[in-house]
Amino acid sequence: MKFGRGALIACAALSWLALPLEAQRPSDWRQWRGSARDGTVDAFAVPPTWPERLTERWKVEVGEGYATPLVIGNRVYMFARRGEREVMSALDADTGKELWQTGYTATFTMHSATVRHGPGPKSTPVFANGRLYAIGMTGVVTAFDAATGEQIWQQPGSSLVPTFTTHAFSPLVDGELVIFHVGGHNQGALTAFDVQTGEVKWSWAGDGPGYGSPIIATLGGARQIITITQRKVVGVDAATGALLWERPFVSPNDTNTTTPMLHGETLIVSGNGGPTTALTVARRNNQWVTETVWENADVPLRLSDAVVAGDVLFGLTTRNSGQYFAVDADTGQTLWTSVGRQAGHVAISRAGEFLLSLEDDGELVVARTSRTAFDEVRRYKVAEDATWAPAAFSGKRIFVKDVSNLALWTID
Repeated sequence: MKFGRGALIACAALSWLALPLEAQRPSDWRQWRGSARDGTVDAFAVPPTWPERLTERWKVEVGEGYATPLVIGNRVYMFARRGEREVMSALDADTGKELWQTGYTATFTMHSATVRHGPGPKSTPVFANGRLYAIGMTGVVTAFDAATGEQIWQQPGSSLVPTFTTHAFSPLVDGELVIFHVGGHNQGALTAFDVQTGEVKWSWAGDGPGYGSPIIATLGGARQIITITQRKVVGVDAATGALLWERPFVSPNDTNTTTPMLHGETLIVSGNGGPTTALTVARRNNQWVTETVWENADVPLRLSDAVVAGDVLFGLTTRNSGQYFAVDADTGQTLWTSVGRQAGHVAISRAGEFLLSLEDDGELVVARTSRTAFDEVRRYKVAEDATWAPAAFSGKRIFVKDVSNLALWTID
């Protein structure tokens, strides 16, 4: 879409009037897995009784990829591939009408094992201070103006790409820094860029990128970025990037894919097909140490993130072609597992006492957060194509991205 100078200025002014105040609204969905990056839905209008069906308000083609839609006030932002370009676009949340789109050429050769998953992008952008930050399949890092789509700064990618899914790490913003894991197989760098200029502020080059995404937390008295890399789980100082601690986390094909979870000050990690593990991180006698609290080999995760509700961890294990499970987050004891063949992959969120699980076949499953059994309430068909991107929840609205389409469903 092209604008003349006068039209662009007028559009920008009107767009800024339409944008919400920077103070985060509970209904905004600004980043990977929601405001706390843990799958918790802050302001979803859970109905007293779940209806038999949802209402589809609109459905539009937005491009290929698995990025989660971001919802800011009455705007929806999508990062997707259109032909040979990676495109950021803004849509009106009421109608699905495209307000602007901008992008850049990003050609590459896919690994043969990933062709069925499409050319991406796989990473979910992050919104902060009126800007959008994204990483594409070739590792290009870009900052966009959320009002106009104008490219503010861009850092080039690398010829070194991860072996399989390619740059699925979803960034986070911490104050004046935006953090990405750039580079590729065996040669990556967890990197903090200045949000205003794109200047590199710190970098840790101790491992290649994994395919999961980081969280930020204070453990052992230190504010740190915690992420699962190609072959490790690490914590680096959020201000300087200095390595605080690391722990081996090796998978057979280097596809560590999950986001670390917190239960109080206990860190829970999984995703490499090995045991789901809880550990503590502490500083003792000027040394950082990690200690295993529990391990549960019966509920390995692979591609699906889990959620913590109270003192229970809920997720989908790879066992028996996909089983939902509940584990006591304090002890690691398995509380229940569902029957098998539920799904190959799910994106689970939690709204109050309910789990909202978007399965990869386009079904949204609603279940209660029960300690005793898989308590399914409703199933809704919300897409005909594969749904690998987590849904975004805002008020009574559910935004669902399949391979190439974005749809708005509402609870009436």
